[in-house]
Amino acid sequence: MSESSGVEAEGSHPAIRVFLLDDHEVVRRGLRHLLEAETDIEVVGEAGTAESGMNRMLVLRPDVGLLDVRLPDGDGVRVCREIRSALPGTACLMLTAYGDDRALLGAIMAGAAGYVTKQASGAELIGAVRAVAAGQSTLDADAAQRVMRRVREGAQGEAPVSALSAQEKRVLDLIGDGLTNRQIAEHMSLSEKTAKNYVSSVLTKLGMHRRSQAAAFAARLAGASGQ
Repeated sequence: MSESSGVEAEGSHPAIRVFLLDDHEVVRRGLRHLLEAETDIEVVGEAGTAESGMNRMLVLRPDVGLLDVRLPDGDGVRVCREIRSALPGTACLMLTAYGDDRALLGAIMAGAAGYVTKQASGAELIGAVRAVAAGQSTLDADAAQRVMRRVREGAQGEAPVSALSAQEKRVLDLIGDGLTNRQIAEHMSLSEKTAKNYVSSVLTKLGMHRRSQAAAFAARLAGASGQ
């Protein structure tokens, strides 16, 4: 009989296995201390960058990924989309200091099960972890309605572009020119993997699923600016 990785009392449920992704060590330590004080939650790993977080989560296969939206080498929304694709059994709970609708839209489009701000109480965060681990959503009705309104209105004008960094705007222009990831990498003196990450981030922030959508959007912007 093989030995399991965790010990369970007879008749008890296995602990909720949580992975922490935040670029601030102090925040991770605080989250770990808060979560591990609960008998039904176990922190199985942590990371401070998007790349390290994705690599470790693919190995550890946690029940819940608690992901910071802002990361030094990308964003938690991109990590969420990649993890949800590779590990559909892992629920992603987005953690951010910013309660803006744009970040919430990106989280929903990426398949996040929930979204909590860093201003939330410890009880609210623990409740959200338990809820998403049980297959529930922690998105409140008002927030969901605001986001759906943005989706219905569409990604038109300059509003979604304002969410892009200077590098991401440049990548969007190159997508509009029809360049591949490899060509974008060469043009911007980046690795092909970094270029791919930028393209992924651009699609997420624009609420798009396909490169062709971004190319058409870039063309419309170029046409509007040329008028």
